[in-house]
Amino acid sequence: MNVAAQHMLPGVAETELPVAGGGMFPVRRVYCVGRNYIDHIREMKEADERDPPFFFQKPRDAVVSDGAHVPYPPFTTDFQFEVELVVALGLAGRNIQVVQALDHVWGYAVGIDLTRRDRQRDARDLRLPWEVGKSFDASAPCGPIARTRDARHFKGGAITLSVNGIERQHGDIGQMIWSVAEVIAQLSRQVTLGAGDLIYTGTPAGVGPVVPGDVIAAQIDGLPSLTITIAPAEA
Repeated sequence: MNVAAQHMLPGVAETELPVAGGGMFPVRRVYCVGRNYIDHIREMKEADERDPPFFFQKPRDAVVSDGAHVPYPPFTTDFQFEVELVVALGLAGRNIQVVQALDHVWGYAVGIDLTRRDRQRDARDLRLPWEVGKSFDASAPCGPIARTRDARHFKGGAITLSVNGIERQHGDIGQMIWSVAEVIAQLSRQVTLGAGDLIYTGTPAGVGPVVPGDVIAAQIDGLPSLTITIAPAEA
């Protein structure tokens, strides 16, 4: 037996998302943009509105699909939602120019950046990384991906989120400080982007807490919707 080729642990399952109309999209990495809507910056009372975008990551197995039951996570008493436009990349690149950035987009989806807000605030106050507040199990729900051939490139359009049928967030993609193309270009200066990468592009104002039993529905005009249910904390 070739010991060098023998796997020491079971294989790691791939993370995939359904594609609208059929098929599956394999997820490579998950990037998120911090502070990309002015009204959300003002709501959180953070940063200078002129600051360039910054990025953080979530584990790819934090991605869960439409219809998921998301357990209330440990280590928080302030569990919050943030609805976002998600960009799915189909072409790799580095140092991508803004005018070429949309050529790298394979499709779009609705996403929710779930956040342990109390832990995020703690990290901010201590000038520590945001991962404790952002990068935990099931923290990146994402709806079915619409291919660019079936969905326009988003320069505007309503983005909304409701909890138990009551609208909590309402904005427009056109309110993003940095456009999809600019976000891709900025991120590609820091890392080599790859096919299968997801980019969560920021949230409008209206974020707030949820509790077990709440049903969260997120929508963006022209894309399949995303609905999740907050489940009780796991024992």
